Amino acid sequence: MKQITLLFLLIVQSTIAQNTLFNQVEAKNIGPTIMSGRVVDLAVNPKNPTEFYVAYASGGLWYTNNNGTSFTPVMDSAASVNCGSVTVDWKSGTIWVGTGEVNASRSSYAGIGVLKSSDKGKTWENLGLNDSHHISRIWVNPTNLNEIVVAAVGHLYTTNKERGIYKSTDGGKSWKQTLFVAEDTGIIDLAVSKNNPKIMFAASWQKDRKAWHFDGDGEKSGIYKSEDGGTSWNLVTTKESGFPANECVGRIGLALFSEKVIYAVVDNQNKRPKTASKNKLTTMLASPGADFMEISNKELNRALKESGFRDKYRAENIKNWVANNNMEPYEVLAILSDANKALFETEVIGCEVYKSEDGGKSWKRTNQNFIDDMFYTYGYYFANISVDENNQNRVYIGGVPLLFSEDGGKTFAAISKENVHADHHVTWINPENPNHIINGNDGGVNISYDNGAHWIKCNNEAVSQLYAVNVDYQENYNVYGGMQDNGVWFGPNNYSHNVAWHQEGKYPYQELMGGDGMQIQIDSRNPNVVFTGYQFGNYYKINQKEGKFDFISPAAPKGEKPYRFNWQTPILLSSHNQDILYMGSEFLHRSMNQGETWEKISGDLTNGAKEGNVAFGTITTISESKFQFGLLYVGSDDGKIYVSKDGGVSWQLISGNLPQNLWVSRVVASSHKKERVYATLNGYRNDIFESYVFVSEDFGSNWTPISNGLTQSVNVIVEDSANENILYVGTDNGLFISLDKGITWQDFSNGMPNVAVHDAVIQTKAKELIVGTHGRSIYKMDISKVQELTKEVLAKNLHVFKVNDRTKSERWGTQNYAWGKTSEPSQTIWFYSNVDGVVNVAITNETGMVVHTQKVAAKKGLNSFAYDYSLSEEVAEKWNKKDKNIKIKEAENKKFYLPVGKYKITVSKDKVTEIKSFEVIAPKK
Repeated sequence: MKQITLLFLLIVQSTIAQNTLFNQVEAKNIGPTIMSGRVVDLAVNPKNPTEFYVAYASGGLWYTNNNGTSFTPVMDSAASVNCGSVTVDWKSGTIWVGTGEVNASRSSYAGIGVLKSSDKGKTWENLGLNDSHHISRIWVNPTNLNEIVVAAVGHLYTTNKERGIYKSTDGGKSWKQTLFVAEDTGIIDLAVSKNNPKIMFAASWQKDRKAWHFDGDGEKSGIYKSEDGGTSWNLVTTKESGFPANECVGRIGLALFSEKVIYAVVDNQNKRPKTASKNKLTTMLASPGADFMEISNKELNRALKESGFRDKYRAENIKNWVANNNMEPYEVLAILSDANKALFETEVIGCEVYKSEDGGKSWKRTNQNFIDDMFYTYGYYFANISVDENNQNRVYIGGVPLLFSEDGGKTFAAISKENVHADHHVTWINPENPNHIINGNDGGVNISYDNGAHWIKCNNEAVSQLYAVNVDYQENYNVYGGMQDNGVWFGPNNYSHNVAWHQEGKYPYQELMGGDGMQIQIDSRNPNVVFTGYQFGNYYKINQKEGKFDFISPAAPKGEKPYRFNWQTPILLSSHNQDILYMGSEFLHRSMNQGETWEKISGDLTNGAKEGNVAFGTITTISESKFQFGLLYVGSDDGKIYVSKDGGVSWQLISGNLPQNLWVSRVVASSHKKERVYATLNGYRNDIFESYVFVSEDFGSNWTPISNGLTQSVNVIVEDSANENILYVGTDNGLFISLDKGITWQDFSNGMPNVAVHDAVIQTKAKELIVGTHGRSIYKMDISKVQELTKEVLAKNLHVFKVNDRTKSERWGTQNYAWGKTSEPSQTIWFYSNVDGVVNVAITNETGMVVHTQKVAAKKGLNSFAYDYSLSEEVAEKWNKKDKNIKIKEAENKKFYLPVGKYKITVSKDKVTEIKSFEVIAPKK
């Protein structure tokens, strides 16, 4: 498949955005905010630490000048909001952002190079290095802003040459690659001496990520030193240096105290001495069954992580095998040992801290004991270290917990408290007050003024990373969301961000469960019954009213290999019968009693198992036709799509003519035509960013591509519930709409930045589209007017949509109390215009008298204007004189309002006129 640069795709996308018909259809953010999202970097003003920038992995750059009380997004106009690093020159206010997260997780999105803003984020300039994808550090010489050094990690899933260290001496107009290690090895960290910026250290990282496996170490990982400001480099972590130097060196983080004293934290994947190895999982699984079931899930999950199973099995899975299959724990041990035999032989060393006091010539390990429960068996997500610039013995390292040492790294203590999220990525230390620290983690920003004894939580903005969304059908319906590392939550669809809940004591959104939140299904007969779960197929039936949490995931029969569940395991309640639940592993499972019992209704619908430390060869998407029970479609992570027309008795492969070996992100049965089905494929995990969207009119026998003009990998497609011509597509960089069944596409993300859209769903009664983004929480869009854009409407020069009636209120124009807001009515009136221009608006009463006029500038597409039901004083006086039964009085706000009655609104453009009626209704007595 042809590789196209990410920046080129975004330029094409920008053209689509400029030609949209929907510039006035605005997406409204409805939270949640309280659980925040993954922070990757901070830039703090050292002279005024209440002013700082926060870079979120996929949520953009945010600014505060009130110590995190509130934040303002400053990167929303940029072509990408995926961040890896941020650097600020506080004297000039210039900002540099290295785009593309470097944590190498399954949703670490690629960037588009180095972005620069000279106006505090209003506009952004691309300085190049577009194919670097993930940038870990940018250093700018404070005495010469034209001198820039960039550390580039490179592609996440494939090899490439644009990685290493790059230097510019002309402000980014041109770049020279001054350090290149290998096509599979980038630079994960860069540290520069403040007193002598000629001295620099860079950490290289050899890694190989695939969808089914991550190998995060290699002999090319090491530390390089430059003594000429990044122009030339030498490897200092040789085998004689005292620093680990072999094929088991993982990610490295750096902290420079002086040009002589430097710290490094490393993910050391070498094995521990057998005398020091203490495999907890082996000990646990040697316990009798009853004793094993008493082990806490937290402890068992920790042991699973330490044995390399964080990305495959969880405590609930293991206990389910024992409880449901009458297995003994030692039988489980045999299964796990067979899957990952090497990891049971001995543990890896894991997190270590090294220090050099001679400018990197020699290194000594500082920690006296193993730093357990920090990285577990891998450190691809971590390796960050900070040192107090006034005291070299005060050191902070971030992993699952945040640890502090005051003896130069010999011993550590955890300082992350109960209101601080796990998984720490950056810690800033105030040079004027070392007890003042700011920490960025997977749950946002925390600030402490007593070195971690107490923390302030600064989660004020909607930056959550949604995997999945859904809705119920209560009168004031709820929105549900599954989030990266922040569980499953639900809340009111009309949520508006404010902090009144601090006073009331209850946040409007409520948590259903923890973990990495995944898909949600709600029983349409009883919204208290919710099916949801967390990563790798751990699902529950939750009855909120009764307080029941029942684990329902199917388990393989005794003697068979465990089922393979995708990170985002799909589940589906049948629209034909809400007792019927589907769930996908490598097989499609069906329960006729909401998960109490299961049956397999397919063979393996994938290419089969692919050995690695991540489950692969799994079902990723399930759909059932609303026209026929048992007309089922499934798609897999390895590119397979199958259909069954008989409830799973037989299956036909229907993806043979589609691009192969791509992740099937969605397969969706049409709700308008029985034979129609949509499919989207995603090449993100191959560093392929093109759009793949297809439709079939014959159950998948033949496919037609419908992605012309789209850019970026596609995560979700939604067919409009009312208008079969309308489709919505969520990509890794925005939301798009088609009015002609996919022949052409337009931008549909007004009000949203260029953020990844992972899921979307229509609340059909409310006619609202709920959009789950991976970085900016949830948006809601009123699509009622969009759904009315039929072929007939689109063919007209002008079309005015229905104008709602309004009940008159005596409170119009009055205040509730002296400091309250004035009560003022408003009506949003929508119309469609086929060209740009000016429309004339006139409102007449029942006698034909013109009571209001205005001109509205119209753009091609959907337009709206607000009318506040007011009249001019002249019109009010004229009306009073003409009709003795009418007495229009001046309101407290000096305005005159329409009296009760029937009205017509006439909208005209050129020689075309449209008329609609509305009524101001008398209030009930």
